[in-house]
Amino acid sequence: MSLNKKEPQPFWKIKSLVEMSAKEWESLCDGCGKCCLEKLEDELSGEISYTAVACNLLDLETCRCARYEQRHQYMDDCIQLDTKNISELKWMPSTCAYRLLAEGKDLPAWHPLVTKNKNSAIEAGITIKDRAVTAKDAKDLEKYIVDWPE
Repeated sequence: MSLNKKEPQPFWKIKSLVEMSAKEWESLCDGCGKCCLEKLEDELSGEISYTAVACNLLDLETCRCARYEQRHQYMDDCIQLDTKNISELKWMPSTCAYRLLAEGKDLPAWHPLVTKNKNSAIEAGITIKDRAVTAKDAKDLEKYIVDWPE
């Protein structure tokens, strides 16, 4: 008798982003905080530069939004990520699960869904933890331009 029972495939490997439930969609976020960094756009070239300045709602210890459900009430420029705009948001970090899956790629080995450890992105050094300041602490965004979000 053979015990070669196959493990079921994880949802992100068998469902498209459009097919995912709200809970599955939300679980894709690795909590890196990179999308919550202030960005500057060069008016002539359109080039986007990341800064080490985080949205005031971002908890810099957990790298999660402190007011996630109400964030649009506090931050009118916070973008609601969805299946329609993910391919258009070229400034999303290259490690972002939404972007990776939209591009037909798999989740990285350190992703919390892969490791089953909610802190694995922090432990892997992928997040903005210990590398960013809040917007209220920054004066001139240009002084905070960084090249580490990829």
